[in-house]
Amino acid sequence: MTEPLLNAHDAVRTARTALPEQRRMVIGRQPPSGLSGMRVSSVLSLEWSMSLSRSGAAELSRSPADSRRAWIHRAPERQVLTLYREVVAVSPDAPAPWWLRAVHRGDLLHREAGFTLEDGVHELLSARPGWAYVPWVNEGEDGYWEYEPSDSGVYQPITVRLTDRHRGWVDVLPAQPCANDSVEPVALAGPFDLRARISEFESW
Repeated sequence: MTEPLLNAHDAVRTARTALPEQRRMVIGRQPPSGLSGMRVSSVLSLEWSMSLSRSGAAELSRSPADSRRAWIHRAPERQVLTLYREVVAVSPDAPAPWWLRAVHRGDLLHREAGFTLEDGVHELLSARPGWAYVPWVNEGEDGYWEYEPSDSGVYQPITVRLTDRHRGWVDVLPAQPCANDSVEPVALAGPFDLRARISEFESW
């Protein structure tokens, strides 16, 4: 059985590498540098979007493992990093999961380490009443966990998320009463810190 997403991704890469040669054959010269850059950026954007796209509906995911259905999760890690680095060279704010940004910077050893962290947090929270996993909504966004008992009359309930902004990798966000309210995430020292303090967070 073929992998439609992987095949589509390869097709875009083939098209991207073939385009310059095609132009040389037709017009005998490269296009102006500005136009060439625009075309490359456009193809990269399409290729990256396809790489993030998952098979199946996001709302069917009940865990981080269920959400790992995109090319970035299944392709060889070196290929994923190579493409991501090409993308951020022209679009530094391109969407990407937290673990890919961390691996790209060298803060996380490899993709599997990120998956292990996600699975560990999910195992802890799914074993406790009131916690629900929320898969990403837009491509490239990370899933997170909400504490449903804190969801009464607030814009956003107590939330646990993985992050690449610090080496503890786990943030807890207090409930956000209104959309315009600003809440500061509490940086934890890893899943073990979350386990030790989870009752405290549930009492907020």
